[in-house]
Amino acid sequence: MNAKILVIEDEPTIANVIRRGLSREGYNVLVAIDGETGLTKAFAEFPDLIILDVMLPGIDGLEVCQQIRTAKLQVPILMLTAKDAIPDRVAGLEVGADDYLVKPFAFEELLARVRALLRRRAPLEIEGPFKFADLSLNPSTRMAERNGRWIELTAKEYELLELFMRHPNQVLTRDQIYERIWGYDFGGESNIIEVYIRYLRTKLEAEGEERLLHTTRGVGYVLRE
Repeated sequence: MNAKILVIEDEPTIANVIRRGLSREGYNVLVAIDGETGLTKAFAEFPDLIILDVMLPGIDGLEVCQQIRTAKLQVPILMLTAKDAIPDRVAGLEVGADDYLVKPFAFEELLARVRALLRRRAPLEIEGPFKFADLSLNPSTRMAERNGRWIELTAKEYELLELFMRHPNQVLTRDQIYERIWGYDFGGESNIIEVYIRYLRTKLEAEGEERLLHTTRGVGYVLRE
């Protein structure tokens, strides 16, 4: 069955371009023109991906995203933001968006983002928890544990931490992380890796634990003691 994509966008021209383009690519596309309708469709239709504009009448995109995440709906969310709205991009990631795309955008870039977010990894073989220092990560529960403290992770946080746990003491470059976690090249302007590294550090060090995720300046990041 083709993936179902919900587009929540109040500008008819943009919504129609996205709908027509994605439909030509074989996706099943639903459209909502305001936040309230978008929420209703998100919970009723169980889409495989949501394309969400920040600026919406009534309930704005940030609130829509937050409500979806509060309800534990783990659907990937691609947020559309204005070119100069950097705070909106950061806020979108903080309330649970997986990625953002700046308006105006080329449809080819939107399609690349959609394909990357929809990409499904092959199921992992059954294996025990990953362990490094006093940190463990369980693929079955998708939760981390440190010093007896359970740590709940979002989908992207889990994927990023698992990548580091699979490659301890190895410096992973930004390009490697982009390719493995987001599946395409953001270019040099995105700070999405930094944002998620900050999220992970906040959770892993919540009780004053020593830092395990370190920055290698000008290169990338490494999991080491």
